[in-house]
Amino acid sequence: MDPSMGQERRTPVTPSSSSRYNRRRSSGSRNERYRSDVHTEAVQAALAKHKERKMAVPMPSKRRSLVVQTSMDAYTPPDTSSGSEGEGQGDGDEEEGGDGEEEDGRGGGGTSSSQEGSISMEHWISRAIHGTSSTTNTTSSTASSSSSSTRSGGSGAAGGRLADVLAQHVHISAQHHHRHHHHHRHHKTENHSAPPDVTSYTNNTTTTDGIQVERTPGAGTAPQRQTSKYGNAELMETGDGVPVSSRVSAKIQQLVNTLKRPKRPPLREFFVDDFEELLEVQQPDPNQPKAEGAQMVAMRGEQLGVVTNWPPSLEAALQRWGTISPKAPCLTTMDTNGKPLYVLTYGKLWSRSMKVAYNLLHKLGTKQEPLIRPGDRVALVFPNNDPAAFMTAFYGCLLAEVVPVPIEVPLTRKDAGSQQIGFLLGSCGVTVALTSDACHKGLPKSPTGEIPQFKGWPKVLWFVAESKHLSKPPRDWFPHIKDANQDTAYIEYKTCKDGSVLGVTVMRIAMLTHCQALTQSCSYTEAETIVNVLDFKKDVGLWHAVLTSVMNMMHVISIPYALMKVNPLSWIQKVCQYKAKVACVKSRDMHWALVAHRDQREVNLSSLRMLVVADGANPWSISSCDAFLNVFQTKGLKPEVICPCASSPEALTVAIRRPLEEDSTPPGRGVLSMQGLSHGVIRVDSEEKLSVLTLQDVGSVMPGAAMCVVKLESVPQLCKTDEIGELCVCTVATGTSYYGLAGMTKNTFEVFPVSNNGTPISEFPFTRTGLLGFIGPAGLIFVAGKMDGLMVVGGRRHNADDIVATALAVEPMKFVYRGRIAVFSITVLHDERIVVVAEQRPDSTEEDSFQWMSRVLQAIDSIHQVGVYCLALVPSNTLPKTPLGGIHLSETKQLFLEGSLHPCNVLMCPHTCVTNLPKPRQKQPEIGPASVMVGNLVSGKRIAQASGRDLGQIEDNDQARKFLFLAEVLQWRAQTTPDHVLYTLLNSRGTIASSLTCVQLHKRAEKIAAMLAERGHLQDGDHVALVYPPGIDLIAAFYGCLYAGCVPITVRPPHPQNIATTLPTVKMIVEVSRSVCVMTTQVISKLLRSKEASAAVDARTWPPIMDTDDLPKKKPPLLYKPSNPDTLAYLDFSVSTTGMLAGVKMSHTATSAFCRSIKLQCELYPSREVAICLDPYCGLGFVLWCLCSVYSGHQSILIPPSELEVNPALWLSAVSQYKVRDTFCSYSVMELCTKGLGLQTDSLKSRGLDLSRVRTCVVVAEERPRIALTQSFSKLFKDLGLHPRAVSTSFGCRINLAICLQPHRLGKLADQGTSGPDPTTVYVDMRALRHDRVRLVERGSPHSLPLMESGKILPGVRIIIANPETKGPMGESHLGEIWVHSGHNASGYFTVYGDEALQSDHFNSRLSFGDTQTVWARTGYLGFLRRTELTDASGERHDALYVVGALEEAMELRGMRYHPIDIETSVIRTHKSITECAVFTWTNLLVVVVELDGSEQEALDLVPLVTNVVLEEHYLIVGVVVVVDIGVIPINSRGEKQRMHLRDGFLADQLDPIYVAYNM
Repeated sequence: MDPSMGQERRTPVTPSSSSRYNRRRSSGSRNERYRSDVHTEAVQAALAKHKERKMAVPMPSKRRSLVVQTSMDAYTPPDTSSGSEGEGQGDGDEEEGGDGEEEDGRGGGGTSSSQEGSISMEHWISRAIHGTSSTTNTTSSTASSSSSSTRSGGSGAAGGRLADVLAQHVHISAQHHHRHHHHHRHHKTENHSAPPDVTSYTNNTTTTDGIQVERTPGAGTAPQRQTSKYGNAELMETGDGVPVSSRVSAKIQQLVNTLKRPKRPPLREFFVDDFEELLEVQQPDPNQPKAEGAQMVAMRGEQLGVVTNWPPSLEAALQRWGTISPKAPCLTTMDTNGKPLYVLTYGKLWSRSMKVAYNLLHKLGTKQEPLIRPGDRVALVFPNNDPAAFMTAFYGCLLAEVVPVPIEVPLTRKDAGSQQIGFLLGSCGVTVALTSDACHKGLPKSPTGEIPQFKGWPKVLWFVAESKHLSKPPRDWFPHIKDANQDTAYIEYKTCKDGSVLGVTVMRIAMLTHCQALTQSCSYTEAETIVNVLDFKKDVGLWHAVLTSVMNMMHVISIPYALMKVNPLSWIQKVCQYKAKVACVKSRDMHWALVAHRDQREVNLSSLRMLVVADGANPWSISSCDAFLNVFQTKGLKPEVICPCASSPEALTVAIRRPLEEDSTPPGRGVLSMQGLSHGVIRVDSEEKLSVLTLQDVGSVMPGAAMCVVKLESVPQLCKTDEIGELCVCTVATGTSYYGLAGMTKNTFEVFPVSNNGTPISEFPFTRTGLLGFIGPAGLIFVAGKMDGLMVVGGRRHNADDIVATALAVEPMKFVYRGRIAVFSITVLHDERIVVVAEQRPDSTEEDSFQWMSRVLQAIDSIHQVGVYCLALVPSNTLPKTPLGGIHLSETKQLFLEGSLHPCNVLMCPHTCVTNLPKPRQKQPEIGPASVMVGNLVSGKRIAQASGRDLGQIEDNDQARKFLFLAEVLQWRAQTTPDHVLYTLLNSRGTIASSLTCVQLHKRAEKIAAMLAERGHLQDGDHVALVYPPGIDLIAAFYGCLYAGCVPITVRPPHPQNIATTLPTVKMIVEVSRSVCVMTTQVISKLLRSKEASAAVDARTWPPIMDTDDLPKKKPPLLYKPSNPDTLAYLDFSVSTTGMLAGVKMSHTATSAFCRSIKLQCELYPSREVAICLDPYCGLGFVLWCLCSVYSGHQSILIPPSELEVNPALWLSAVSQYKVRDTFCSYSVMELCTKGLGLQTDSLKSRGLDLSRVRTCVVVAEERPRIALTQSFSKLFKDLGLHPRAVSTSFGCRINLAICLQPHRLGKLADQGTSGPDPTTVYVDMRALRHDRVRLVERGSPHSLPLMESGKILPGVRIIIANPETKGPMGESHLGEIWVHSGHNASGYFTVYGDEALQSDHFNSRLSFGDTQTVWARTGYLGFLRRTELTDASGERHDALYVVGALEEAMELRGMRYHPIDIETSVIRTHKSITECAVFTWTNLLVVVVELDGSEQEALDLVPLVTNVVLEEHYLIVGVVVVVDIGVIPINSRGEKQRMHLRDGFLADQLDPIYVAYNM
């Protein structure tokens, strides 16, 4: 320990010395105890290494409202008040963070007492003012390449450059470090020649040569630098000098640069994860240290020398002292001012315990049916400030032969972990809870005064066990006092790593033997005084201050936690005042005393012969012991007095250091290599000073016990002498079982260690202690960690406590609130990943947080050589607490995993940690035409091809076939069936807004044609843009154009509420389609000329605008008839999902063929009614809305989808009301109904809504069928009579507007053998799909993806699956591009806006081998064909087409092909608040955008969940997670996500995200 430290702590804080406080970290920071100096120096040195070249890590972007604003007044001074009942650190296990009482476990909370307020106030203020200037900035970062190449051990310039790159990047990859610094190896061998893809492993040593910045030494210390920017912002610029905090794209660029740093080299070996995707399995590094020692031998402790006057049982001892020395003090309790509150004598303890015993056995229940019998379990619920009541109740139970189960006071109904305690009570059959008066009054009550049942608790009777409430036992009643036997004496609860609570049963003989062993080890004698600060209800506090003390008639001075909070020195003062011989404390009590201690002259600790350190086995206790000794040696404390001990609930006291005689061996120290420990071997470390763990021994084996160390793996085999294992003890004095759990008991309490040859070393069972360690020289025992804190990452073991200690050594007081840190591991992708969660101080800024986080990552990486997967900061006081104020670890982990931890900062480092991803895929060369082709077989498989029915062979009385042109069909219908209604338009109320008969449509079309000729002076073949709302006008205008010989283009009108974004699209289509005039309604024509519209598009740039509201009365002289059916009928413009605007040309021939194909497939006749709820602007939606009725003569009931926003039930009501059998809708309509009507099905049913007549409900789409949506729609409306098989999908794309359309035939019709079979669903392996393979799996198997067939292939359509690269035909069930040959293919792109290079081969491709004559059109969609078992009407086997996704949407990552929808589906499932998700890539990084439906506080919870699920299910590392508000992800009219628009918006900073996380 640095000797100046003690002095410095005693310096009064004057303004002149305040600067020293900031410069040196040894100010009275409350965390001193973690920082064994070795450790802090190590951490600082490690950080200094990184410091030489600052790393630019992109800081997350956060919306203002999420940033907690803190001002000077918000800065509360260190906790001098006892505001909250002890918020300390400590893992879920009370022993973990030293939280004996409700105490500030690891962090050592409450500083000095209120009497010494002055210093803490001044110190606090000085810290608040200067605290921002970072202490470490003093090291000047003037490392230039020259100095770094000398640093890298002379391995030449390449080494220097590598060291530079390393130092520049956050995680110095430790293995490289050693390799380059020690072995002077050149890197030629290192460079795995892979492309510099961020996602693959590369050692690109040359890519990044960051900016060198010279800074003047010491610039950081000047107090006037009020806020030090994160990581010295001047270094945080990307190459072009853009400050990183600004643009998203700059941050991403910076992230990419960061990720190009050399990774740890990938491992060569793989295991097969039941598929070709090989996940790496960690192979042992050949150079890793291996245990070389001989097999250890079990160590025996000294004999337990039974002294003649030792009592035969504890009750006998109590009876003896209670009768022969009733006045002897047994227990003195203190109030919060440190005044003795009450002295319990042995006489009183004896008489009161008798009273409790009598009342328990005789006053509960009735004489015939007593509530409690000997052997029953009862709960003891006593607060930490009332040891007297507890002791009385405990001994009362022992006397009554009832088994006490001491637990914590439940403060609220929802205490973390109280549910598990309730489970323990339930399984123990507890029906009575003993408590004190004060505690009973403080329990939560219901309005009637009842104590409510706590969550998870059994029903218990609360029994106040205080003398004044109890009846006196009759004179003749005496408890039955036996010798200690095999009955259970008490049950101690233990919280496991997963949060479950077990009860360890301790037999009476074990309890007595343990007391005897302690008495012998500690040389206890009668009437000694012992000061106890520990929790007296369990563990060391119970054993020394309640049990052993009574056996030896000692006097216990009990210091309550509340007093320690007010006056941390109280225990030392009591030692002096009572001249106590023994004190039982935890590290934090020593630590607090150090912090509060100033030159108190009257302190004298010479009376102490033994200072029991209960958590002496924890990695940080050694520094507390050293520091304490260092300061108090001058006050009479003898070095040999400090006695660390190791204990566990199962094995009781495992080992304790004996109070030494003057001349015996000094205590042991082990300076061990962390690297060695992580491989489970003991190596005394000399060279690498940074990563060592210094341990102190915890003495030797207990008297009467034997100890051995066994391997952690399943068989309890003895370790070698230089190997770390689990300590096991064989003695009477241990627990005997976990109550009610036979299996777990066997594995823990009945272990038979075996030697190398497999023979047991003893006939007696050993008990596993749960402690990891080894037996060192001279039989000294060293504990290196706990089984509960063990994390095995990549085959190496790390201990949570060690990682906590390292994290706290990074600027401890500056940042972590009261040292509250939780470390645990979660399993992601077949390995454990480390998560660190810390509470940050209320006053810390974003920069502070981020800087602290990056430094912790560096420190843990350097010292433990392990990456942290996720580092999360939460606001102070928000982590769930154990009853004693420590952190409830399992609850914290639970909250983290379910996304309800609500961190205020998160840093994920999956790129650094996850090293077991499958290898990036290398593409295999495909089979060329040289492979033998026999008939239709390619390499043993059917070629994947299929076709709909042949149009030529179908005999039907289709009158419309006579006509080549749709215009002629309309004229024919107007003559033959003039009054037949073709179209009915509904308004939002469901009433008819307007309708058109054949003749009305014909007449309106004639008038429009006349207007076009007269007013517009249009020529044949001119293009006309039709800008109409969905309705009848649009249809009339379309046929008007045909009559006039013009080419119509339907365009969606601009949205009046959103002109700025929708109008430019209208203008673009008008321009690109070369329209010479615009036809529209009066309303829209006014809108186009309005002021708002002019702001978006200059009104003067529009072509002539004609409104068709008042038409001329005259007919055109002559209707136009095209000379050639292959001329253009209309243009179909649409924006694809990738944001491309593409127009395709539809000829008259194609249009007629299309209508005929649909008529045949859907069996449309004039007597039919079809309900259409689609947008009529492009694709199949337009054809169904405008063309089919004219061709087939059926009546179309038109329902504009926009009206559903007003009345979601409109579409289904219309279907029911008009008894419609066939209806068409879009996914967005289906979603509106599912979301909007989900809760209304009953009320709809009562209004008579009936869907039982619907035989086909087809979703019109250009994407993979959304199976989840169609299924939930079918399920939801099944109650209203919708047949589950009625719902199906269609598939179309730009080059062919409808390839598949599946009308099912249900009921009677199906028997007549009309159309085809049901749609089939298959499950494919998602991992195979990434490799462009189709592998069918069973439903519910892991990684399975359901795919629904896209509908039945239309008549006249032929399909083949081709390889998109080689253009060769593919075998059946192989994934390839869908190619189509059909009479209704579009004849080409009109113009493609944005990508002039779009190949003409989209419309006329030929196969490279096989049938090379047919001309195909390429859809740009991947899919596969599969012949099913079903047959269609003609008896042919049915070929099902499965669409997987668009080629241009697919993302190539790690050499594999991913479809965004699959990743999005996984992400949406991960948290209830994610309503929508879209993913895209940017420079090889995967960006995930999620819409959050919830409070902004939840935004950061989503980051780890999203990262986890994408890793687990897709083997991809997410680069950036963006959390946005609902509605930010743009969706087009077909309900498809516009991912490219989103990407552009993100890169241009237009999304106003709530939070953007850049994963490292």
